[in-house]
Amino acid sequence: MRNDMNRRWVLNSRPEGPLEADTFRWEEVPIPPLGEGEFLVRNLWLSFDPAQRGWINDVPSYVPPVQLGEPMRAGAVGQVIESRHPGFRPGDLVSGTFGWQDYLVTDGQGPMGASKLPPGADPQLALSVLGITGLTAYFGMEDIGKPATGDTVVVSGAAGATGSIAGQVARLMGAAKVIGIAGGPDKCRWLTETAKFDAAIDYKREDIGARLDVLAPGGINIYFDNVGGEILDLCLARLAFKARVVLCGGISSGYGLDRGPGPANYFQLVIRSARMEGFIVLNYLPRFAEAGRVLGGWVADGKLAWRVDVASGLENAPRTLAGLFAGANFGKQLLKIADPSID
Repeated sequence: MRNDMNRRWVLNSRPEGPLEADTFRWEEVPIPPLGEGEFLVRNLWLSFDPAQRGWINDVPSYVPPVQLGEPMRAGAVGQVIESRHPGFRPGDLVSGTFGWQDYLVTDGQGPMGASKLPPGADPQLALSVLGITGLTAYFGMEDIGKPATGDTVVVSGAAGATGSIAGQVARLMGAAKVIGIAGGPDKCRWLTETAKFDAAIDYKREDIGARLDVLAPGGINIYFDNVGGEILDLCLARLAFKARVVLCGGISSGYGLDRGPGPANYFQLVIRSARMEGFIVLNYLPRFAEAGRVLGGWVADGKLAWRVDVASGLENAPRTLAGLFAGANFGKQLLKIADPSID
């Protein structure tokens, strides 16, 4: 069953700093007819990630910026409602970059076009541990962090979608100690009791530098950075010899046009013979299946804990994205917009 109109949020303006009330515009437009080789997807779940804020800046990046008047870009899981494509049938669950809208007509092409989920797959799992955030955590730790026996690992944004998986991946790969930095006692408790981090630092209540001195007296071998700013500087000041700094995100910047000054303690990379490297998960596209098998195996074996934070209603998409930058989410942020309509 389908409607004739498509509700959607389109990019209305480009803020220089935080999201504004008029950044997105609500529209209802007709659903276009299907062409040969196309199919109609009804979105069920939307994924929210800090990188989405960067996608609306009109600057060169690893993906083209969202254009004014276009639906806001987002990963999603949806259901095929109608099809003129031989590879997709009504009822199939598919994932792809479908955007903030109820419906999408697509041919499924492109690296982030549309992929069928296996029968019985959990959409929440597909958008979290087995989605872009879980893959980011895996490749950042596996290929850049390279945990080794005896390593002390520190992860910032540790109760978020990527950080929570990155810390657990380090532990499963043999790190001796994993320390998470997160905001609030509930998040810190979940990290130590459920995700099995060795320790957690509450940046809202504790002196991060002092706690790191106690918890990592020999220095930090791997720092997986999701926040940038002051926390990055504090960790750079405490690197061990031959440390690896994995630059994954910088949510403290807000991802606006003004990113602020760079780290003051960068020269510690020289003093400690350390390495700092950034990466984009799309660089690893040919290896996505490999990572999915490893992560899926850990989940099936009960070795990898994961958590989602679910909001509801397409009308709440702008508010849900803004909440990421206020630390409102606990785990992977998802937005449910519909239930499957075809068995």
